[in-house]
Amino acid sequence: MTARVDVAANRRTRSYSNRDIMLRTVWAAAWPLFRFSPRPFWGWRRAMLRVFGAQIGAQVHVYPTAQITMPWHLRIGDQTAIGDHVILYALGQVHIGARVTISQYAHLCAGTHDRRQTHRPLVKAPVCVCDDAWICADAFVGPNVTIGTGAVLGARAVAMRDLQAGAVGFGNPMQVRVAT
Repeated sequence: MTARVDVAANRRTRSYSNRDIMLRTVWAAAWPLFRFSPRPFWGWRRAMLRVFGAQIGAQVHVYPTAQITMPWHLRIGDQTAIGDHVILYALGQVHIGARVTISQYAHLCAGTHDRRQTHRPLVKAPVCVCDDAWICADAFVGPNVTIGTGAVLGARAVAMRDLQAGAVGFGNPMQVRVAT
């Protein structure tokens, strides 16, 4: 028999520092300036993300409808595109390499909870998408997952484990085809 979830203990657990709470509040207030900026204002959105501590490379295109939880946990390499309605749930570090495409509605999730403990504490686990990879439309990349260089995670695929360089992942659960 499994132990009951201790909701009260979970709610007493401190998941964020005072700095993170303050930054999240300021980011939420500033977010409309990001979200409602005209689509071709790539430089404006890059600048906003940098002001909030993100490391953003040259010629990065982040679409205005992208949702970014904690930009100070974000690193994006040169010439990468973050498409419409992408969710970058950056509770932990999210590293996206150079020349990566993150297609519309994809979700990169750098947070989970430790289900082995009854109070289910927050776990801030990194996500890494290496250079030249492609995360296709509506795909999900889970916490502690690395998508290798040149790999492709197909539309609506779910990566809860690493996808090696050059491979194609598809489906849920993810199946893998290795390039020959």
